Amino acid sequence: MLLKDIRDYQILFLGLFLVLGIGTRDWTLRPELIGVAIATSLTTQWILSLVIGHWSLANNKGQSLNLRSALITSLGLSLLLRADHWTTMAIAAAIAIASKFIFRVGDKHFFNPANFGIISALILTSDAWVSPGQWGEEWWYGLLFLGTGGMILQRIGRWDTTAAFLGSYSLLEAIRNLWLGWTWDVYWHRLMSGSLLLFALFMITDPRSIPNSRIGRVVWAVCIAGLTFILRNYFFVSTAVFWALFALAPLSILLDVFWLAPRFAWQEKDEEAGKAEGVGGTSYSAFLTPNSSLTTQH
Repeated sequence: MLLKDIRDYQILFLGLFLVLGIGTRDWTLRPELIGVAIATSLTTQWILSLVIGHWSLANNKGQSLNLRSALITSLGLSLLLRADHWTTMAIAAAIAIASKFIFRVGDKHFFNPANFGIISALILTSDAWVSPGQWGEEWWYGLLFLGTGGMILQRIGRWDTTAAFLGSYSLLEAIRNLWLGWTWDVYWHRLMSGSLLLFALFMITDPRSIPNSRIGRVVWAVCIAGLTFILRNYFFVSTAVFWALFALAPLSILLDVFWLAPRFAWQEKDEEAGKAEGVGGTSYSAFLTPNSSLTTQH
């Protein structure tokens, strides 16, 4: 059923942002690159799911194919990554999806797929770039991102991660602003970034790749905020948030060892939301075996 899965809202909102960006920000974004990102992500997800599914059936494990996460990844790449050639976008999308199947500990992938694809494209190709300031500083973009992101975070219960990241980063920027004696309009200028909000609300909160426990997520988000601050202000890296997330992604595995907590499952959250809203019907989790928290999930 449409919009029953929480990821349906993510797909809807990310698609809306893409339309708004093209229509209101005059992005030089070629439609064919969006098509390449979507097609490559879905195809890679399908092929690797078949391969893993065949192996799992041989070992008496159930598998489930769900293309929602691949579509979310492709929309994230379309929003953030820019390239001159379609091959660059295809490489980024294929690597992004493959990272979920390759970089795993147990049943958990620890890299955010879209972030991994972006960093891989920046490293491996010569025509990829990210434009952190592409959203400008209009206040209504911020309200839109907060409203839509807040709706999703309320359902998946990951507000702590966004609050820890934005709170820590804002505090560090405030201390630096006071130390340098700058006016507060400089401070707000550095924080009022649509890309920063998108990152904080939709990328760093990916529940399948971040620490499972609340305290682990808070520690992890604070570390990312600190590294972002250092890279941006002392090494002048404009894409600092993406590099910080990439560098510290493996830390989530260590934090899961220190603070044990149940692994997030989209199906369980959908079932809980359905019960809270009085929605009947069969849960998604009824179709999965205990070992089928598949790599296909974002």
